Amino acid sequence: MPLHRSDLGEFLQSRRARLRPQDVGLPSYDEQRRVPGLRREELAELAGVSASYYARLEQGQSFNASAEVLSALARALRLDDHEYEHLRDLADARSRGRNTPPAIERPRPAMRSLMAALGDVPAVLTGRRGDILAWNRLGHALFAGHLDLDAPDHPARRPNIARLIFLDELTRSLYADWHDKARSVVEHLRLMAGRHPRDPLMAGLIGELAIQSREFATLWADYRVHACDTTTYHLQHPVVGAITVTQQSLTLTAAPDQFLALATTEVGSSSEGAMVMLAQLTR
Repeated sequence: MPLHRSDLGEFLQSRRARLRPQDVGLPSYDEQRRVPGLRREELAELAGVSASYYARLEQGQSFNASAEVLSALARALRLDDHEYEHLRDLADARSRGRNTPPAIERPRPAMRSLMAALGDVPAVLTGRRGDILAWNRLGHALFAGHLDLDAPDHPARRPNIARLIFLDELTRSLYADWHDKARSVVEHLRLMAGRHPRDPLMAGLIGELAIQSREFATLWADYRVHACDTTTYHLQHPVVGAITVTQQSLTLTAAPDQFLALATTEVGSSSEGAMVMLAQLTR
């Protein structure tokens, strides 16, 4: 669902619920707990804060968590780097300005030139909400050949990765491991939503997907966060058949909310042959 003032508390509660006393060195006494995970008092003790303060923080009644408190909570909750980043973003959200219309995201000319020069390496450039800002011919042919090649050039009708994954049947059928791809997309979207809590287009996208896709709503409620990195996907391409690709997403220093995804295949594999065939068909 769209971000709101209690997102920090909901995230803390979700991470607390996944920990058992024995996971953090506390005695469990084999008692039957009404809810899963650590109690608030237990987590507060681990983090070195008062139970009443932590309760206010989780209930959305306190917004003044210091960097030291956030660091202590992250250690107590066993957060990884991406989750810690998300925690800091949520804690900082209230101090940011009001909702303002976001600027239209555009690929830099140098990035367009780089993607064209990649030639036989599929490349897709996405923005903060997963809108496809640009792709080269092979990136288009591999991931979305059923869409117009020039669709990313028109901001009003740009394809969006999350919409394609959850609402487009042809994209869904492309991934043999669709659930893994869907989870990855949601985890990255939640990370970016925490980074941009006052982006109305982000909130609108999340609300739209939650209404139209029960699967999205379920994954979103899981509160997992993770940045896109390196993942292997098994595709069933409508033109060249089975093809396994390793997708690497690179963060751009000059545009940190834009991500360049590259897809490669194992040298000498049948997937490499399928990619070569697809490249020949798109020239």
